[in-house]
Amino acid sequence: MRAAVQFQVPGALEIVDLDVADPGPREVLIQVAASGLCHSDLHFLEGKYHTDLPCVLGHEASGVVVEVGRDVTYLKPGDHVITCLSSFCGTCSYCVTGRPYLCNRQGLERGPGEAPRLSFDGQKVNQFARLGAFAEQMLVHENSTVVVREDMPLDRAALVGCAVTTGVGAVVNTARIPLGATVAILGCGGVGLNAVQGAALAGAGKVIAIDKVAWKLELARTYGATDVVDASEEDAVEAVRSLVPGGVDFAFEAIGLKSAAEQAFQMLAKGGSAVIVGMIPEGQMIEINGELLMGDGKSLLGSNMGSNRFRVDVPKYVDAYLAGTLKLDELVSRRITLDDVNDGYAALNRGEVARSVIVFDETL
Repeated sequence: MRAAVQFQVPGALEIVDLDVADPGPREVLIQVAASGLCHSDLHFLEGKYHTDLPCVLGHEASGVVVEVGRDVTYLKPGDHVITCLSSFCGTCSYCVTGRPYLCNRQGLERGPGEAPRLSFDGQKVNQFARLGAFAEQMLVHENSTVVVREDMPLDRAALVGCAVTTGVGAVVNTARIPLGATVAILGCGGVGLNAVQGAALAGAGKVIAIDKVAWKLELARTYGATDVVDASEEDAVEAVRSLVPGGVDFAFEAIGLKSAAEQAFQMLAKGGSAVIVGMIPEGQMIEINGELLMGDGKSLLGSNMGSNRFRVDVPKYVDAYLAGTLKLDELVSRRITLDDVNDGYAALNRGEVARSVIVFDETL
């Protein structure tokens, strides 16, 4: 199969042919229909996060099950699925206490003595987040998947696996914002836009979208933003405090920048919570006023993939989209081929797109 592989850091992805093993116990082979280009993978390409190389990147995908291995009980050939990087073992303390997004993920990959799932010229090729979605096929553990309705368009279904699950989930699962809350979202990419619509769907009284790109702010309005702030023209903290004297109840950092995380905390009202959704580069420390944590009762929260229980959450998001409640179509800026993946990331880096989607098979 053809796949986009990272061989060096920093570096571009190379399109190569890989060998795929037969499904082993609890493994499933998926024919990939679509895969979204998320900014998280770019961190690994640029060396801001570490991954073992060579590695097939990509984690936001949809497809159809082709083959299942021994002991697979959840899936069968022909099932339409969305994959999620929050693979879960189902037995660790986090899983059994309802927090599978924090799972230790033991037993979800092949051991060192086993043949690799993917290989190139006899060498093992790793799968980003146990998935490796920039490929024509994925060989994964069944607990990395969720079955979805067959009337769900698979090019949009892919985005539910990360952008929707992370953005909407940060609002409704991690923060659990109450009706009428005032909310600010820093960053209007794929995740940020879904945080905007998550806040709107949850009944926030004011939803302030913040970005430096004008067209993204206009898109944020269609996703439910009541106000927008162009951070290229004015100080974001001052602008938010002008719109909401005293500060907002919740601020969501959806970029992955230390400075944006600190701004999120600075724009809070007393008792407010700043939720860090973006991937801040490894080793960077967030600096906040410690006195305000106690004196003003403010909170700094981390949101791991929207605190999801993806086999519960994802079907609900799919139902909401098909009912016309959840927006997805507007999120797809470009449909591209696997060969265009590097150009797609260049466009993402330049702020030209919300999401580009690699479409492998228009018929799926």
